[in-house]
Amino acid sequence: MKETELYAPIKAYLEGQGYDVKAEVKDCDLVAMRGAEAPVIVELKLSLSIALLMQGIDRQTITDAVYVAVPAGKGKRWASQVKDAVKLCRRLGLGLISVRFDAATPSVLVHCDAGPYRPRKVKARKAALLKEFERRVGDPNTGGQTRRKIITAYRQDALRIAVALTEGANKPRVLAVELGVEKAASILQADHYGWFERVERGVYALRPAGVEALKTYADVIKALQE
Repeated sequence: MKETELYAPIKAYLEGQGYDVKAEVKDCDLVAMRGAEAPVIVELKLSLSIALLMQGIDRQTITDAVYVAVPAGKGKRWASQVKDAVKLCRRLGLGLISVRFDAATPSVLVHCDAGPYRPRKVKARKAALLKEFERRVGDPNTGGQTRRKIITAYRQDALRIAVALTEGANKPRVLAVELGVEKAASILQADHYGWFERVERGVYALRPAGVEALKTYADVIKALQE
């Protein structure tokens, strides 16, 4: 397939909306004009790439109405790619167009329009971020790590409980008070890591996996005890 095959369907689409369309105007793949409105520029490529996005950003020095256009793909993978591409294009202020060629007549779909973008802040996510930051003791992780599980405040609390249970089985409410771990009961009951077991009603002990965890996270435990 050639990039030029994208031109005719997009030209026809824009002309259907009252635009006058011309190709290759001052290095722009497609330029559309409608009355006194600002020009619309569309850059054509066979795939969504950094080069295409940079081309679009460069065209924003001419007009805010800049679109990038690619051939449409198929299936779930394409749907996922488009979803991510829309987020990125919106951040950059670019519009995104795809052209589908799987029918007798190609069809054009505008996934997002060009224009300024202000991301909506999600207060709950910000609150969760700040809470985790405040509750986490020290800085037990390294940015970008993959070989060891992320040490969260929740895991730190679970490790505190595991250390306490090395002295023998105990009750959640006792551990909550002694360790200052408010959610001791839910941590023991959920047992997300497979470290704890209920030995009798309201009493928990440490599993062998919990003993191994104490070795694996010895450095974290040392920092918690300092």
